[in-house]
Amino acid sequence: MTKVLVLYYSSYGHIETMANAVAEGVREAGGEATIKRVPELVPREVAEKSYFKLDQAAPIATVDELPEYDAIIFGTGTRFGNMTAQMRNFLDQTGGLWAKGALIGKVGSVFTSTATQHGGQESTILTFIPTLMHHGMVVVGLPYSFGAQTGLGEILGGSPYGAATITGGDGSRMPSETELAGARFQGAHVTRIAAKLAAA
Repeated sequence: MTKVLVLYYSSYGHIETMANAVAEGVREAGGEATIKRVPELVPREVAEKSYFKLDQAAPIATVDELPEYDAIIFGTGTRFGNMTAQMRNFLDQTGGLWAKGALIGKVGSVFTSTATQHGGQESTILTFIPTLMHHGMVVVGLPYSFGAQTGLGEILGGSPYGAATITGGDGSRMPSETELAGARFQGAHVTRIAAKLAAA
């Protein structure tokens, strides 16, 4: 069975919700999905005052476990058009894996969120991809075979680079059904490609 890690960081629960949908897609495609998150860097008292969602059930991942998976689907919110500091901090600890080539040939994929429609969804994923390529990973996005991403009936996140959601400036908007469908599609798509690579 293809082993897929859905590894995320979520301040307010939007990416957590998307991660669960990605994992559903992994399972629909016959894969084994593990959901984990990267450690929080914000002091607890600051996180509480900022109304962070601190009751997330996913366990904390370790860098050393990453080579155990056939694919890793990363989820991160956007900070000024780039990944969150929490995700960057985690990835910056993977130098030892890079030195050993431990992730070469594994599938890597990214999903994200922004507060606004033009808040940097594409730039966040595009600036994430070089890290995956330095690790020798096979990068997979959200192809246009997920036709709902071309729809004009609602304001929604997502692009061929990866699934995404729009949270609203106050964080009150949770992922729409279309955005969750994109996340599930991406999870399934990555799983099928990882299975083909593993079989080869």
